[in-house]
Parts: sequence; structure tokens; C-alpha cells
Amino acid sequence: MSAEAGPRRVLIVGATSAIATEVARAYAERGASLFLAGRNPERLSNAAADLALRGAARVETAAFDVLAHESHGDLVTRAFAGGPVDVALLAHGALPDQARCQQSSGEAVDALAVNFTATVALLTLLANRFEAQRRGTIAVISSVAGDRGRQSNYVYGAAKGGLSVFLQGLRNRLHHSGVSVVTLKPGFVNTPMTSAMPKNRLFVTPRRAGRAIHRAIEARRDVAYIPWFWRPVMALITHLPERFFKRLRL
Repeated sequence: MSAEAGPRRVLIVGATSAIATEVARAYAERGASLFLAGRNPERLSNAAADLALRGAARVETAAFDVLAHESHGDLVTRAFAGGPVDVALLAHGALPDQARCQQSSGEAVDALAVNFTATVALLTLLANRFEAQRRGTIAVISSVAGDRGRQSNYVYGAAKGGLSVFLQGLRNRLHHSGVSVVTLKPGFVNTPMTSAMPKNRLFVTPRRAGRAIHRAIEARRDVAYIPWFWRPVMALITHLPERFFKRLRL
């Protein structure tokens, strides 16, 4: 646990995803107050009931579409209405069909919008709030896909790579105000988003990923690979010379 012990106020955007659900449960078990934002009101309601049973001090919900930029200000205002927020986790995102993105510029732009542009828009508002309160942690789920472009998912990888660089700059800026920025880089997680992908031993459960994310946030890690073994794997991939890498079918 971090120095900020005891009940805390936590905002989770994309709260009904499989990974975010596990993170929320970890906080609920420690008596935190949770503010959940997501697209599906019914699933949010079900999640709130589950978290209350697990020990959450309070659970609020807000129906929220991250692509509706005009609603970002209202969400942030509601989340901070009860006072400072200790942790904000941005867990939304979508895995696009690479083949469709290659055939349609619209599909490619939509993938960048949900995985990068909308996240940056929301982070801009959140960063100003955290900077003003001079404490807290902003955590964002990026991906190992952003470490190097691969032919199988380079549109998604480009979005996540851009997001990781944005977070680097935000971390540099907010460090001087006592605010931590945690970049979370999951590998393969067995969730509905990856249901169409063939499974192998590199896949982990949402529970394992979610609990690892919770630990990374509490430790205020700068960058956390989820699980840990992706760090050496991606180090090998990113250091492979381009003249060899481009011949691979990854």
C-alpha cells in the first residue's frame, strides 16, 4: 500500500471492462469510495451492487461515452464534487480489426479516436484537477502493443504508443506537483476484447491482470508491464534491428 492509507476516493473510467472490474474489487475490499463511469448503465448498476457487497464505502455511477468530448467536463466535475480524488484509472479502449483499418481510413481514424484522442482529451481535464490539488495518482491502461509497430495490429499499436509518449510528458509535468502518472502496459489478457484471438500460455486472467494493476497503482510505478514478464519480452522485440524485424510476421 502507498502512504495514502485507509479509505480513498477512486475514479474508474471504462469501469465495466473485465480488467477494470478486478481493479475496482481490489479497492472495494479496502473500503474505498468508488466513482464508476462507463457506457452501459445496467452493467454499471450491477457492478455497483457487487462492489458494495465487497466493502466499498460508497459507489457512484455515471453513464459516459468517452467519444462524447462535450461530456468530459461534466464527468470530471461530478467525480471531484465530493472533494479531492486520490486515484483516477482510465481503463477504456477497443481492439480494432487491423484488416478493416487497412481498407478503411474511417475505421483507422475511429480506432485512434477511442484509444488515443479521447483519452488525451479526458486526461487534459483530469491533469489540471490533480495538479491543482497537488496530490494523487493518474493511471492509464496503454498496451505492450505500443512498444513497437507490428503488421498484425499497428493501428492499435500506434494509438497506444502515442498514449504512452503523452503519459511520459504528463508524468514529467505533474511530478513537480506531487502527482504520480502510472502507465500500465498489459500483454494478452483473456477478456471479451480478445475473445476472437487464439489463446496461448502468454494469456492471463482478468483477475491476475487487475490485481497486478492495483499493486502498480499503489506503488506509484512509472511504467508497469502486466504481468511483469512482458518487460523483458518487449525489450527483446524493441531492440531487434529493423532490417531483421521487418522480415518477421508478427
